[in-house]
Amino acid sequence: MSTATPARPGQPGTHSRPAVTALTDPAAEAAIGAACRVLHLPTVRAEAARIADAAARERLTHKAFLAEVLTAECDDRDSRRRTRRVLEAKFPRPKRLEDLDLATLPNLPPATLANLAGGAWIDAGDPVVLLGDSGTGKTHLLIGLGTAAAEAGRRVRYVTTAALVNELVEAADDKQLARTVGRYARLDLLCLDELGYVHLDPRGAELLFQVITAREERASIACASNAPFSEWGATFTDPRLAAAVVDRLTFRAHIIATGTDSYRLRATRQAREGAATT
Repeated sequence: MSTATPARPGQPGTHSRPAVTALTDPAAEAAIGAACRVLHLPTVRAEAARIADAAARERLTHKAFLAEVLTAECDDRDSRRRTRRVLEAKFPRPKRLEDLDLATLPNLPPATLANLAGGAWIDAGDPVVLLGDSGTGKTHLLIGLGTAAAEAGRRVRYVTTAALVNELVEAADDKQLARTVGRYARLDLLCLDELGYVHLDPRGAELLFQVITAREERASIACASNAPFSEWGATFTDPRLAAAVVDRLTFRAHIIATGTDSYRLRATRQAREGAATT
């Protein structure tokens, strides 16, 4: 003769709570709001009533309604994450790849831009180097690539070379250098602007080299410079250090020359010509 084992609460066979609780609409809305606060589902809390009304009109099943509210939560959470990633990148101003005037960038074919926008080079840890005179779209392209990467969920940080070196020097003085270098090393993409704009003293150059080395062949750096590689020695002072930096930033790199024709000067000339004809 066998004896049955009593079902524990939460196991099949238990009847500790009914499968469905009959609630009035106001009580149900209150219960949904309370549960969503506990579960951190702000979109479900905000949209459940509206989606329920739409589901009733469309005669959706309960499962279809549940799919709708959960999908709305996932979509909104993804949007908030993209926004947060862009804010965390600390771009100085909004710039998007789709706003680039490719007619002014003959060395950047649309297919190449589309490939870069996809971000496979970031996953591979490849560098991107943008070379050209001031006003030729380097920073726009740099921020645009960073924004696309951040919106895809990657950890991105934009910083000018001078600002990064200053941060590293302060960290070294405060005995926090390893932590700061580690923070930059963990980024998916480091957007380094204005490389070659300012002269770096030996200490600053060596500290910058530590960040570059920490990311070598593992995590991508996209940098923009108005100086050709042959002139980087003027920035890093030590020719051997300059050569090492060039070596690390060009290995497997996507190198794009943005040219010498400044769009700002061109826009100024066009404005003046337009004013002269009126």
